[in-house]
Amino acid sequence: MNRDMKGKSNHSLDSKGRLIIPSRLRAGLGSSFVLCKGMDKNIIAYPMEEWEKFSERLNALPVSDKDARSFKRFFQGSACDCELDGNSRIVIPQALREWAGIDKEVVMVGYGNTAEIWNVDSFDEKDKYSEGNIDEISADMSAKYNI
Repeated sequence: MNRDMKGKSNHSLDSKGRLIIPSRLRAGLGSSFVLCKGMDKNIIAYPMEEWEKFSERLNALPVSDKDARSFKRFFQGSACDCELDGNSRIVIPQALREWAGIDKEVVMVGYGNTAEIWNVDSFDEKDKYSEGNIDEISADMSAKYNI
């Protein structure tokens, strides 16, 4: 299955914390997927297949390494399974909404093989940083990753 999720769109949560997943992202995420904390105070949505790959890498980390335990706990401790309801909605757990500072308005962003859910203001801040520094970011990515 093609997991090339892309684009961004604004959405609103309803009073029960439910979010409609746009069709362009549903194709990549599937009908059930995993939500967890993202490192940028956002929420990451992993298709089940991608979550399983990531989880395997996390499980391979050595328990004797304090940072590895923290890294694993950060993601796996916040992870929850989601299933689309009949109206293509999911409930975002309160703990994840609090982590990302999400109250009502969100931005959903396709992120290749995952999707991101953001507080609108947080996303706008990150987006402005990227736009204002794209020359330096591009040079850095070219040097580090040959892209």
